[in-house]
Amino acid sequence: MELLIIILVVVVVLGGAGTTLLVRSRRRGPSLDRTPRSDQAVGTEQAPGAAGTSPAAAATGTAEPQVGALPPEVAAPPPAPVAPEVEKPPPSAGRLARLRGRLARSQSALGGVLLSLLSSGRLDDETWDEIEETLITADMGVAPARQVVEDLRTEVKVAGTRDPEEVRSLLKGELLTQVGTDMDRSLHSARHGDRPAVMLVVGVNGTGKTTTCAKLARALIGDGKSVLLGAADTFRAAAADQLQTWGDRVGAPVVRSDREGADPASVAFDAVNEGIQRDVDVVIVDTAGRLHTKAGLMDELGKIKRVISRHATVDEVLLVLDATTGQNGLRQGRVFAEVVDVTGVVLTKLDGTAKGGIVIAVQRELGVPVKLVGLGEGPDDLAPFDPETFVDAIVGN
Repeated sequence: MELLIIILVVVVVLGGAGTTLLVRSRRRGPSLDRTPRSDQAVGTEQAPGAAGTSPAAAATGTAEPQVGALPPEVAAPPPAPVAPEVEKPPPSAGRLARLRGRLARSQSALGGVLLSLLSSGRLDDETWDEIEETLITADMGVAPARQVVEDLRTEVKVAGTRDPEEVRSLLKGELLTQVGTDMDRSLHSARHGDRPAVMLVVGVNGTGKTTTCAKLARALIGDGKSVLLGAADTFRAAAADQLQTWGDRVGAPVVRSDREGADPASVAFDAVNEGIQRDVDVVIVDTAGRLHTKAGLMDELGKIKRVISRHATVDEVLLVLDATTGQNGLRQGRVFAEVVDVTGVVLTKLDGTAKGGIVIAVQRELGVPVKLVGLGEGPDDLAPFDPETFVDAIVGN
């Protein structure tokens, strides 16, 4: 009898302890995860570890797939990342010819006035003075304008003609002489062994310098060259971002500083060094649009060229000038040429103005050729300068 009582006491104690453990585990459950379960939402409760399983699955210890869920082998894989599409630029050859119509629309006023005066039945001193004034107004400069008038006056007198076609031919020949057909207008973009060609782009703020760097890179890539851009314009906040956007668009990597106001010479050095490491063909370095009246800033521009020259050859120093600024642009050009030995001129905003004479004035003043002209805001509106196409656009064929 006493043995039976002892057995009953043990069973009760063990049963109570089990009940207590079960209650405690149920009370702790909500404190770990307060998110309502789907089985709670419909007012049902399942035993722990049995949620979403059938009796057969519980017996075998395997989970049964939920209704509506795809089996693992059927589930769609995550989409692969799509690389940004890089535009394929057209080659630079023939660009000016393709843009001839746009150039003719902006320059025809100059040619029209000249042809009208030259073809008139009266070519006295007053008419020749008017022709000279027209050329000066077109930003040709006083000395070149007088030279053109004197030469034309002699040729027209010798030919004794007023025929519009003959007069056009005489005018075209004289303008070609002044523009210069024998100047080397090629861009020096050939590598030097294991070193890339380096182009330094300089100019005053507002001339379109940073955009010119990007458009030039696009043209060179269209010619089959690999290009790296250096964002050494560290003083204008948007310059590096602007160049980065263009670089991403045309597939040209950009070397830039991670902070504003960084040393431009250091950024230029890093860009050239990166170009050597990547084995690219051309490195184009954009410089700050410094004011040409600031002597200290101009000295810094000279420093950039000296730093680059320590481990690479600076093949081109391209001066970007706004074609609409006239004589002020010439003054800027003189100062830049004294500091960095400009090798070529890029005339931007040549469209929309009848001041094509600036081409003659710039070359005469600086003694370097106009190599590129900008004829619009589009990515392919930067074109190699071709004298014959340019003069044809002024006087017509």
